[in-house]
Amino acid sequence: MIKEWFERVGEHGQRPLRVFVLDCEALSLAGRGDRKMIAWLDLAARGEAEVVTSPMTLVEAYDGRTTERRWDWVLSRLQVADIGKDEARQARRLLADAKLHGHKYAIDAVTAVIARQPKGQVTIFTSDGDDLEKLVPDTIVVKKV
Repeated sequence: MIKEWFERVGEHGQRPLRVFVLDCEALSLAGRGDRKMIAWLDLAARGEAEVVTSPMTLVEAYDGRTTERRWDWVLSRLQVADIGKDEARQARRLLADAKLHGHKYAIDAVTAVIARQPKGQVTIFTSDGDDLEKLVPDTIVVKKV
């Protein structure tokens, strides 16, 4: 499901070389108007990058202090990856390989699965760099927010 989305990204032109994957804290910062996160989202609006997150991250990141209008604006700048059984299996395998388990790491594992799909420069924006670095290859940049 995720691969299909990234393949469709390139259908109407050349696929952006940069992909930003947002975790909960990165998405929350964008919702609160953090200037750095808004600048990254603006790259997506200009077609210079793709921004993607998981449906679980959307649920986790919304804290009620962000207005619906602001939240909708942020969501208009990103894609939400479809997560199904195959992606869940991949996430479970990543956790097993990293010797991690439990709900504390579940969304991180799904984030890692999303980040592993596209080609090009992939950056994960996260508050939890140590855990995600265990779940992705060195070719993916993990940037602490």
